[in-house]
Amino acid sequence: MFKTVVFPIDQSRASREAADTVINIVKTYGSRLVLLSVVEEPVAGEELSSEGMTSPEAIAELLKNAQMMFQEHGINPEIIERQGKPAFTICDVADELGADLIIMGFKGSALIEEAAAESVTFRVMNLSPCPVLVVP
Repeated sequence: MFKTVVFPIDQSRASREAADTVINIVKTYGSRLVLLSVVEEPVAGEELSSEGMTSPEAIAELLKNAQMMFQEHGINPEIIERQGKPAFTICDVADELGADLIIMGFKGSALIEEAAAESVTFRVMNLSPCPVLVVP
C-alpha cells in the first residue's frame, strides 16, 4: 500500500516524535523510506539571525543520526538533502519519487491558530501529490 514513504526531518521535537510512527509504517508495509532534509534558502535582501541558519555540518549530522537510528530498527533509509522552500520542496520530492505517503510531525497548535497559513505541515497538506500523515 505504501511503497515509498517520505519523511521530512528537521531538528524539531515534532520530527523526532514522528519517527516511531515512521518505523511502524515502514516495517508494516515493507516500504522504501526516504529521509528528506530541506535547507531554506535565505530571501534576497533579508538578513537571517544565526539562530535561523542551519549549517551544512548540522544538516549532515542530523541526517547521519537519523539514518543510524532507523538502521538500528532494520530499516535502511535513503537520504535526500535539498535547498529551497520547505513545503514546495517536500511536495516536489514526493512527486519526483512517486511517493505514496509523506509523514510529518507538527507543533500542537500550528494547524489551528492564525499561524496555520505559515505552517510547513499545513502547506504540504494542501500541495501534496499523495496522502500526508500528520503525527502530533
